[in-house]
Amino acid sequence: MLHRLSTSFIRTLREDPADAEVASHRLLVRACYIRRAAPGVYTWLPLGLRTLRKIEDIVRQGMDAIGGQEVHFPALLPAEPYQATGRWDDYGPTLFKLHDRKDGDYLLAPTHEEMFTLAVKDLYSSYKDLPAIVYQIQTKYRDEARPRAGIIRGREFVMKDSYSFDIDDAGLAAAYRAHRDAYERIFARLGLDYVIVNAMAGAMGGSHSEEFLYPCEIGEDTFVRSSGGYAANAEAVTTVVPDAVDASGIGPARVVDTPDTPTIDSLVDLCNKAYPRSDGRAWTAADTLKNVVVTLIHPGGDRELLVVGVPGDRDVDMKRLEAAVAPAEVEMAGDTDFETHPELVRGYIGPTAIGPNSPLRRVERLDDGTEILTGSVRYLVDPRIVEGTSWVTGANTDKKHVLDLVMGRDFTADGTIEAAEVREGDPAPDGSGPLHLARGIEIGHIFELGRKYSQALGLTVLDENGKARVVTMGSYGIGVSRVMAALAEANHDEKGLTWPVQIAPYHVQVLATGKDQAVFDVAERIASALDSDGVEVLYDDRRKVSAGVKFADAELLGLPYTVVVGRDLSREGTVEIRDRRTGERRSVPADAAATELSATVRTALEAARH
Repeated sequence: MLHRLSTSFIRTLREDPADAEVASHRLLVRACYIRRAAPGVYTWLPLGLRTLRKIEDIVRQGMDAIGGQEVHFPALLPAEPYQATGRWDDYGPTLFKLHDRKDGDYLLAPTHEEMFTLAVKDLYSSYKDLPAIVYQIQTKYRDEARPRAGIIRGREFVMKDSYSFDIDDAGLAAAYRAHRDAYERIFARLGLDYVIVNAMAGAMGGSHSEEFLYPCEIGEDTFVRSSGGYAANAEAVTTVVPDAVDASGIGPARVVDTPDTPTIDSLVDLCNKAYPRSDGRAWTAADTLKNVVVTLIHPGGDRELLVVGVPGDRDVDMKRLEAAVAPAEVEMAGDTDFETHPELVRGYIGPTAIGPNSPLRRVERLDDGTEILTGSVRYLVDPRIVEGTSWVTGANTDKKHVLDLVMGRDFTADGTIEAAEVREGDPAPDGSGPLHLARGIEIGHIFELGRKYSQALGLTVLDENGKARVVTMGSYGIGVSRVMAALAEANHDEKGLTWPVQIAPYHVQVLATGKDQAVFDVAERIASALDSDGVEVLYDDRRKVSAGVKFADAELLGLPYTVVVGRDLSREGTVEIRDRRTGERRSVPADAAATELSATVRTALEAARH
């Protein structure tokens, strides 16, 4: 059926939406692909839905090629399976929870591991049933605290999630590799650049995970690469731990007056003026120990104060910290937290009042014999703070710091934590050279889950000896709606979108520009011929719209090819074919336009398949 713009559910915008932060958001709204329904929630309009479905089809074909079998679970799910795995609490406020009229607990699924596990448990009982790969393309729901950038980070989104089920770890490794290879083929077919990086498993769990990122300056994820091949999400980077230091030549720690030092820089300046080092070297920010107080909100709502110590020349990276303490959530400590812990003197917090160094620390024995530490705030430090290192840090007294406080001699910590920012030039953990930072949009994530969910939900099969074996699982996601946003970021210019042919909502737009009836007759004949030949066509047949508006709309919508039927028709009997992506324009006889363009589209589609 020929689609006419005059009757299509399409209305473009001339101005950018007020809340648009990035190009994909701005252009997808202006070109009438999506419309905002609520913060982080978008309506898919006909153009957007056609594009989304084409992306889904490429993903679906990639999954079917590795033996995946498609299912479709409900989005509204009972609480019990998520309570059994602990994720009812672990997801915290990110989970949309609700009650039915009988006061039963339900949720809008953020992901479906539990349901896939239970489905396989229901249907399979023998090792002969395995291996299996089952997948779906489904809408997910997460109550993002800060939805942003249109469909890049929303509260409702479309995701492909697949799951592998195997009898042993060797089977899991093979399924993981099959999915990894399939993802590379899928993103290649979509024409989307990607980088594969090591990642944190987070609330999903599992022993190993990798992310597929589209490198993009507006991406939310920071990742690193080295020239030697190391690549990781910044949250997953581990610090190269320096050797312990011989501190035998360092004198005793001493408390000094440090008024008017609200920042690390002001502290360093004062120390260099009033308390110069004995070795003649100047104090730097790297000599200071910054202690940052945060509050952890654990699943279930319990709050815990935590102090994180990092070298003063680095900041705490909140995303790295959140990844390190997951599933707890993190917020900066507030007035109430400090009032509850008067030993924490704001701006002058030092190790001697916290963690194992605190005089308030004591051991309590519970009724079941378990011993717990109470009384003082837990203290975790950056791995660079090794035994023998000497620091300038707070003296736990207003307007005073302590110099030459030595780790292992004067203070210790409850452990280490990867929370400090990763910087350009830091050494790669595998020794492959300095790290280089970049930004990216997460478009896929694959996990070796192992037996977390199958163990919790009782998924076992009988092995060849008739013994029950817990099934091992993998989980593999592609953010389908995010992929569409990434493709829009990758394919646009100052005038609008520039879709590749394999995912464009239509292959060709035919414009009738002018008032002569002959122009509209020829334009419709070309559009109809293309449609009959299997080319997807949008025909701009609007009678009272100027050529300039039609050109602007065509460029905004971003269809790969445009046929302009206008003034050259009566003078030379020709029409103009425009390639939106390359900017190439060529005149062809009107009678040959449909045949030539059909061949061009078929060639482009075939090239995109390989």
